[in-house]
Amino acid sequence: MHSLLGLLLVFAGSTFALYLLSTRLPRASTLVSAEEAGDRSLWFPSDLAELRELSEVLREYRKEHQVYVFLLFCSAYLYKQSFAIPGSSFLNVLAGALFGPWLGLLLCCVLTSVGATGCYLLSSVFGKQLVVSYFPDKVFLLQKKVEENRNSLFFFLLFLRLFPMTPNWFLNLSAPILNIPIVQFFFSVLIGLIPYNFICVQTGSILSTLTSLDALFSWETAFKLLAIALVALVPGTLIKKVSQKDLRLKETSNAHSLNSRKVT
Repeated sequence: MHSLLGLLLVFAGSTFALYLLSTRLPRASTLVSAEEAGDRSLWFPSDLAELRELSEVLREYRKEHQVYVFLLFCSAYLYKQSFAIPGSSFLNVLAGALFGPWLGLLLCCVLTSVGATGCYLLSSVFGKQLVVSYFPDKVFLLQKKVEENRNSLFFFLLFLRLFPMTPNWFLNLSAPILNIPIVQFFFSVLIGLIPYNFICVQTGSILSTLTSLDALFSWETAFKLLAIALVALVPGTLIKKVSQKDLRLKETSNAHSLNSRKVT
């Protein structure tokens, strides 16, 4: 109960801070009023029309308040990632529209990693019991897979991030329960989500000409990410085989040593 209360307090405080940041905007001559901008657009988009409208408003606002727009975007992104709120793909597209393909990609990769690590820490402090209580079967299955791949854990985590069907929110929440080191966790997110972030950000760089976001969720995109994920499995598989071979050699050597002692 104390963990849930603590988590709710952190969530409420973060939500209030983001609300103030998105509504108490500095004045801009290109917009009618800060309040109108806030009421009209400065919230999380849920479809292409809202995303395009938000992009246009923020691009105009960015001409006079570049740092503020950057801070607002980073805060919104970290908020979504830290509390495992769906919809980060829309922010990836928005990053491409606001900051261009390459700066947008770098920004999304860093923010994804930092936000996921924030989710890891929140789960570690407040959410372990809640996650185990609500998802016992999923936690048990994932724990089994992690233990099977402990010798090549980083490559296994990389595969999970690259695999298009992996629920990243659940992986973020369960990682501290599975004793996944935070450094390996951070870099697996940083590297593993580059391909998908790249696709989203590139889409955002041509946002004004888009008619739909189907390309982000198409089978073609899924198959591309799956192919990359399978490549990431190769080093882990090799490490696992080498480790098993070494283990068998050690066992054989120990057996010979015991037999030699018995003979003498």
